[in-house]
Amino acid sequence: MVAAVAVVALAVSEAPAAQVSYYDVPKGAHPHDVAPAPDGTVWYTAQHQGAVGILDPKSRKTVQIPLGQGAAPHGVIIGPDRAAWVTEGGLNAIVRVDPETHAVKHYPLPASFPAANLNTATFDRKGILWFTGQAGVYGRVDPASGQVDAWKAPKGAGPYGITTTPNGDVWYASLAGDHIAKIDTVSGDALVVAPPRQGVGPRRIWPDSKGLLWVSFWTSGEIGRYDPQAKVWKTWGLPKSKGGCYAIYVDDNDKVWISDFLANAIHRFDPVTERFDTFTSNKSGASVRQLLGQHGEVWGAESGTDRLVVVRD
Repeated sequence: MVAAVAVVALAVSEAPAAQVSYYDVPKGAHPHDVAPAPDGTVWYTAQHQGAVGILDPKSRKTVQIPLGQGAAPHGVIIGPDRAAWVTEGGLNAIVRVDPETHAVKHYPLPASFPAANLNTATFDRKGILWFTGQAGVYGRVDPASGQVDAWKAPKGAGPYGITTTPNGDVWYASLAGDHIAKIDTVSGDALVVAPPRQGVGPRRIWPDSKGLLWVSFWTSGEIGRYDPQAKVWKTWGLPKSKGGCYAIYVDDNDKVWISDFLANAIHRFDPVTERFDTFTSNKSGASVRQLLGQHGEVWGAESGTDRLVVVRD
């Protein structure tokens, strides 16, 4: 039995609003995921408009690139080639968008995996892209050969967030399946790890610099930390909410960032002091669905307000 320890955070504060900036994207885009790029631009998925967008924070201008008829992109990350890689649910394909030419290339899933409801992607240390599909699918794309492989998830529907640890392990979180899992990147097998208790709804997952895994628990409104070596969980409740813990991201200072639907806020959690700082949106219904960052800044996609948000330290 895996040990689980519930801990109440020691302090909560409302962080200074001056640290937060907002950037409008086209109305109706409902940005789902967001990814800052090395050149200073920020990519996002315009899920309701079948496109990926590029924001220039300096000019505040955006450009949107259509992904094809019927497209409905969910996730976007920046690959080692500096291209945008998209989990394209409407087309059931992984999509690469060239950062210079904006050329779009599709990597369709095998015909035996239709309607995978593609969700999130990550690159392993060998340059292979791994992805999840909420219909009960996970898989990989080799950008060099174009080969796409997919597997049925061990507990069916639910694979959602996915990440790569500092030592190269690939883990995903299963929302409907109520677990996290480690993928054997050679065989493709997935090893299921149960949450600290049933019904927490693991949604997204991210490692810290030590390889500890931080997980957002959507249903219970908590963040969980799993130590793969000790096989031990530790959990903290959100400061104001008993549900709606959506995104999670760990920055390069090992601070944990979380989006909280019910509190309409982004939280920053310090694992050392166990303190939450809260950045409440200045508009209601922000619905930040994903967080990603780079040194000194964390970006989120406010799907409910057609904006991107950034918190700068």
